[in-house]
Amino acid sequence: MTTTNASHSTHTHAPRMLLHEVAPDVQKAMIGLEIAARKDLDPTLIELVKIRASQLNHCSFCLDMHTKDARRMGESEERIYLLSAWEEAVGLYTEKEQAALALTEAVTVLTDGFVPDAVYERAARSFEEPELARLISLIVTINAWNRIGVTTRLFPGAYKAHA
Repeated sequence: MTTTNASHSTHTHAPRMLLHEVAPDVQKAMIGLEIAARKDLDPTLIELVKIRASQLNHCSFCLDMHTKDARRMGESEERIYLLSAWEEAVGLYTEKEQAALALTEAVTVLTDGFVPDAVYERAARSFEEPELARLISLIVTINAWNRIGVTTRLFPGAYKAHA
């Protein structure tokens, strides 16, 4: 249900579908892709990439999940809060993280219909080829998760980070 008045707008809804219950084989395949994509990537980098893609895709469920996971891993509030402005947050993110975030944005948004050569080359300088392949796969996977979350209207709050 959407309610709008002159002073504010709120959007409340229930999930449209619990895909993991309706199509458990799809969920299992997605988890398999997730596990393969994460292999040998830095856990902090993984969460930064997932948060940034989820910001761009407006997936509140995934933002809730990955900010909680990042905090559990010891990520600073400052780096989480400033992730949407990472290019302006000089000194907070390593060159490798910046290259991954730039690639995440390019793959997620595809503004020009392709990933610019400069963005890809920056990532290729920062990551060995097998690691870059996993990073690309991770970005593709979080974008798929975001699209499932947004389409099925998963809502934030219920996720608990595991110890």
